[in-house]
Amino acid sequence: MPIRILPPQLINQIAAGEVVERPASVVKELVENSLDAGARKIDIEVDQGGIKRIHIRDDGVGIEQRDLTMALSRHATSKVIQFKDLESLQSMGFRGEALPSISSVSRLRLISRHQEAEEAWEVAGDGSDAVTEPKPAAHPPGTSVEVCDLFYNTPARRKFLRTEKTEFNHISALFQRFALMHFDVGFSLHHNRRQIFALPPCGDRQDREGRIRELLGAGFMDQAPAIEEQAGNMILSGWVARPGFSRSQADMQYFYVNRRMVRDKLVTHAIRQSYQDVLYHGRHPAYLLFLGLDPRKVDVNVHPTKHEVRFRDSRSVHDFIYRGLHRLLAQTRPQHGQEPVVETIPSVKEPTTSGYTRQQGMDLRVAQRPAAYRAAFMAQQPAHAQEYSEAEPSRTEQIPPLGFALGQLHGVYILAQNEAGLVLVDMHAAHERITYERFKLTYHGDGITSQPLLVPVTVAVSASEADLVEEYQPLLDRLGIEVSRLGKDSLAIRTVPALLRDADAEKLLRDLLADLAEHGHTDRMQVEIEKVLATMACHGSVRANRRLELDEMNALLRDMERTERADQCNHGRPTWVQMSLSELDRLFLRGR
Repeated sequence: MPIRILPPQLINQIAAGEVVERPASVVKELVENSLDAGARKIDIEVDQGGIKRIHIRDDGVGIEQRDLTMALSRHATSKVIQFKDLESLQSMGFRGEALPSISSVSRLRLISRHQEAEEAWEVAGDGSDAVTEPKPAAHPPGTSVEVCDLFYNTPARRKFLRTEKTEFNHISALFQRFALMHFDVGFSLHHNRRQIFALPPCGDRQDREGRIRELLGAGFMDQAPAIEEQAGNMILSGWVARPGFSRSQADMQYFYVNRRMVRDKLVTHAIRQSYQDVLYHGRHPAYLLFLGLDPRKVDVNVHPTKHEVRFRDSRSVHDFIYRGLHRLLAQTRPQHGQEPVVETIPSVKEPTTSGYTRQQGMDLRVAQRPAAYRAAFMAQQPAHAQEYSEAEPSRTEQIPPLGFALGQLHGVYILAQNEAGLVLVDMHAAHERITYERFKLTYHGDGITSQPLLVPVTVAVSASEADLVEEYQPLLDRLGIEVSRLGKDSLAIRTVPALLRDADAEKLLRDLLADLAEHGHTDRMQVEIEKVLATMACHGSVRANRRLELDEMNALLRDMERTERADQCNHGRPTWVQMSLSELDRLFLRGR
């Protein structure tokens, strides 16, 4: 067939396929335009999940009359003048295809009044390549775009749209992503003439936290400490939920790079790695994070929808995110005023027969009350603690976060009394975390000890994998694994870390090479070594049904307060729960 020049309408419809997948795609493009126009208030109205109608109004700078028709022309933009502008792009978008692409698959009406103009003007498109001449209209300073009957002229694409509810859920999720980044902008959302959200601009941190509570729930805000990290020109800020607030799906993960929402494998890997040994298997962390860096060091144009980015120095970005979150999560240990999160607390039921061996009665005399524990605790402190005691500090300062032990329950749980009420501790889980953290400190303090293999393991690989070994040889040496190249596509493993002497050396190397090829770095050895340390910690921890004396219980509580990540065991389960006096009163109907 002969080569032909495509007609403009078909060109626009093809371009629409890149940026307009569903109604939410239209909302995304139009809201980004509003934000780039400096809007401080954006109102979104949709009917029938956006399939029938989408209307977006803003109070931005507006479009001058002479530019209105050009706004619906392909490859027209006010955001890019020359190629080098792409290398430091800071606007939400620049693609000239958005408005003409949307117009090519819908009936579109554009009304705008420039902030310095006396009146507003309107143009319209109906799916063809023709645009009406501007005509006067009534509109305050800013812009409105109305998109009706999406895909009415491309039925093959319209049939792939989902139900009204599903399409609106995509729009609602998109609305939240915008609102959680642009706190200085007021947003509203209506569906079928019913108000869903009305969010005023946020003036201070309290307002921002209030918006987060409304969008993500009070549970997230109550369990997500703030983070603020800086290294060079990189800044990481936001909120990171404690491991106990994990989710069954990755539905509460918001990450922004230079104010743009992204989904990036490198970022996800860094965050997941920081939660490595505090997150229960199959659970997902929750976070709202903002990364700021030099725009020249990140490419946002690797995907038509700009959901993906490419960092110039991916390794430094990965390590920066990991270190910041790792430090924050290390602080998840019992502290004053903190209550751990328990995802599912079963309702109180009638007593049932337990599988545990019943604990014999324990001699808890009056002398073994918290006052006696406190005195014993203070007597064990350094010399300066005498002044601390004589100064008669407040009750909160006197009583440690986990309080003082009262006894054991079924040889499994420690019951303790603190300022807030009753504390329940899973003694095996808590001791496992304490032992594990000690093993990690000792191991990493002494460094990785290598052990030669009696017989080197020969591994057949591709030439590119063999090249990786030579490129990353210094890293492999630091990880305690010595690998030499025997030929173009053959390697020999000669040493492995002593703790991994029983591991499958060939599988370990292949996994290492896969990580290096994918990310340019690897945490595989650390993961495998920490698995061994976790197993050792589990076997070295106090077992269920072991009877502890009160001083042993209190020693365990104090160790928990000093140990990083002590809120969860090595498998991500909680190690302690708090029951307040008011909760206990409700159980027994006190005060009614």
